Parts: sequence; structure tokens; C-alpha cells
Amino acid sequence: MATEMTGRAPEVSLDKQPKTFGLLSMTLFAVSAILVADTVATSAAIGVQGLTFWIALAILFFIPYGFVTAELGAAWPEEGGIYVWVREAFGPRWGTMTAFLYWVNVAYWAPSVFVLFAGTLAVAFWGSMSRTWEEIIVIVLIWVMVGIGVLPIVLSKWVPNASAAFKMIVLVALGAIGAAFAIKNGTANSFALSEWKPAWGSNYSFLPIIIYSYMGFELMNSVGAAIKNPKRDVPKMIVLAGVLILGVYMFATFGILASLKLGSLSIVTGIADAMKLSFDNVLGGYTWLYDILMVGLLFTFLGNMVTWSIGSNHSMGSTGLDKTAPRVFGHVNKRFLTPDYAFVLMGVIATAVTLVNYALFSTKEEVFWTIFALSSIVFLLPYLLMFPALLVLRKKQPDKPRPYTAPWGNAGAWLWVVLCEIGILFTIVLFFKEVPEGTPSATYWAITGIGTLISVVVGWLLYLPARSRIGTAVGGSGQQGG
Repeated sequence: MATEMTGRAPEVSLDKQPKTFGLLSMTLFAVSAILVADTVATSAAIGVQGLTFWIALAILFFIPYGFVTAELGAAWPEEGGIYVWVREAFGPRWGTMTAFLYWVNVAYWAPSVFVLFAGTLAVAFWGSMSRTWEEIIVIVLIWVMVGIGVLPIVLSKWVPNASAAFKMIVLVALGAIGAAFAIKNGTANSFALSEWKPAWGSNYSFLPIIIYSYMGFELMNSVGAAIKNPKRDVPKMIVLAGVLILGVYMFATFGILASLKLGSLSIVTGIADAMKLSFDNVLGGYTWLYDILMVGLLFTFLGNMVTWSIGSNHSMGSTGLDKTAPRVFGHVNKRFLTPDYAFVLMGVIATAVTLVNYALFSTKEEVFWTIFALSSIVFLLPYLLMFPALLVLRKKQPDKPRPYTAPWGNAGAWLWVVLCEIGILFTIVLFFKEVPEGTPSATYWAITGIGTLISVVVGWLLYLPARSRIGTAVGGSGQQGG
């Protein structure tokens, strides 16, 4: 991490993190980040053809994405991750905007995930839950996320680790109980070969979910200072996590489609509904096992947001310490060595987003999808710079040691970057274009469009005061101030 460009070094630094992440912890962290239970029901809403897209997009996007991230993460393992890569390639202004968008999307995203938490809690244990209680639960969970994130990484890392384990257990159980239901009763939806063939329809509004659900390989490098051997373990982590993630996603999607008809599938409570139906039908009195799995599922929602809040806040904290953004983002808790002010700001924004959306929309499905779409669009924008950073850095810093390089030389690098860019652009366009049935179009477009524009403008403006402070170089990158 850079010290101040004019003046003495800060007293505390994110680079002083203890080396707590080995290969296993890294893999679990990546699985916790990428394997998001909150999108499984939404991807299942595409239908059986969605399984075809899981495979096709794994080949056309997920694998190339892994190649790019492995090279960047092994060569530039510093604290900050995606911020460092974009800063080194395109300069501090673009690095700062990238880090801000990467950070603020989590503030938008957290309320949508905690809406799912409230919906799942109602289906599994609560019964009829009022909107007031939904809103209270969402806000309380936001601040629980903040509180955990501020703790030292040596403690908070156990939440992502446990979350990854629970996610795999719950989602594999979802697939297994769905298979048992299908064996006993036949599948609720046809799995004939004709159903696997993609056909454009209203459910395509949910197609961006698949690419979105593949994102997060780079998050581990946001806490690069805490990795024991990043040059050796980052590529290995990507392979191990990638195989686990694709297999679990597809099996869980099958489990939902095997037991729930598409017409009765809720994008908010789909997992809980499918498991309740299958458990009642197949296992009868084993309600205690269902209850345990539902508690595990609820924990994964919290664990997922803790994971992303840790990664994104450490990326944003790096901009504050580099002085490429206001220093409030780089304030490091002297006791815990975490960017505490950034976490609190995230909690404030997430709370405001929750209050606004519950005031505007009448159903939890509308609240969930609109917040989720806004967070997803903002989240995907930084990748438009991250992927080409691979090509730029190969040209600008050819002598930089690269323990891992993406296959097939420069031609391969261009192929992987182009495939990834197309995937991101395609997903962003679909998020804007396809409004889920029942959601007011004008309000949806106003929130996603204006929210995205404001986020980009703020991210751009954050760097302006930094130009007079940092002069001609930031963090040793040698980049000019613009």
C-alpha cells in the first residue's frame, strides 16, 4: 500500500494484516463470494433451458474470467485487488472510480439479499410477516454486517469460511431432495431435450443472473496483504473454487426445477418453497432437518454480504490510503486494522436504499429485484476496465514477474478479454432492458438509470481533490494524475 505522497507514512496500514489466508481459506472465501444462494431461485426462473446457459456461459465467460483474474492476481497481489490492477493500467482516476463502484454496489446489494433473508425466515419459521418487520430485519442485518466487517480479519474471515461450507451443504441438499422428489413423483417441469434448447421469452429478464452469479474471483485479492502465498495459491484457488461453484449452482437449480412448477416459483422464497415441498413429500416427519437447513440458508445470506463487504471495503480503503479518494475511506481502525469508516458509510447508504425502496414498492419481489438490478449494473461496470487491464499491463509492464499467465499467449489474452467484455456488456444491457413482469417500468428505469448515473458521477468526482495531493504518482504506479 502506498504511503502518503507528500508527508510521512500513516500510522496504520491495511498492508499490516496478518497472513491468515492459505489455499483452503482462499477457496472458501471465493466460494462464499461467488456461490450466492440469493440468485439460485432467480436463475431457476429461466426454466430448464437455464441449465444450458450455465454450461455455455461457463465456457464462454467463467473460464476466461478465471484466466484473466489468475494472471492479474498472481502478478499484482497487493491489498486493493481490482483497484490496484485498474490503477496500474489506466491511472489513479480510473482506479478510484472502479473502487468506488465496486464498493457502493455492495451498499445497494445488501438490502436485496436481506429482503431474501426476511422472506425465507417468514416461509420457514415466521408465517405471515408484516412489511414493517421485514424492513426492520433488513436494517438490523445491514448493521450486523457492518459490525462483523469492522472486526479484525483473523476473526471476520471465519464468517465467509463457515458461509461457504453452509452454502454447499444447503444447495447440495436442495439438489438431492429435488432429485428424491423427482424419483418419487416425477419432475415438476419437463427435462426433455427440447426444454434445454434456448428460446427467447419473458423469463429472459432473469438471464443476467447467471453471469452475475459467476462474478467474484478477484475479491480475494482485495485483502491481498492477508494471503500467505498469493503467487502460488491464487491460480489454484480459482480452479478449485470454479469447479465447486459450477457444479453446485447447476445441481441446486435442478433441485428447484424438479420440485416446483415454473408458474409457482418465487424469486424471493424459491429455495425455501422447493425444500419445504420436497421435505414434506419425501421425508414426511423430518421437519427438524428442514429447520436446520433453513437456519444454514439464512446464515449464508448474512455470510455472503459479510464476504463482499470485507473485500469491497478493503479495496475502497486502499484508495483512501493512496489519497486518490477522500481520506475518510482510508481511515484504519488502530486496534482492528480494518477500514472502519468505510464500513459505516456503507451501512448508512444501505439503510437509506432500504427505506426508499420499501416506500416505493408494494411487494418484496419488487423491492428485491429493483435494488438487485441497480446493484448489479453498478457492480458490473468496474469489470469493463478490469478485463482490458490485462492487455494494457502486458504492454506497459512486460517485465513484471507473472507466476501465472493466461493460456495461448497474446492471442489468447485478447480472446479471453473480448469474451469477458461481451459477457459484461450483454448482462448490463439485459438488466436495463428486461423489466420483470409486475414491476412498474418507469420506477424501475428511474431507479436503475438515475442510480447508476449518480454512482458513476460520484466515483468520477471523488478523485478530483486528489490531484493536488498526489502530484504525478500514486502508490509507485508511475501514473499521471489524470
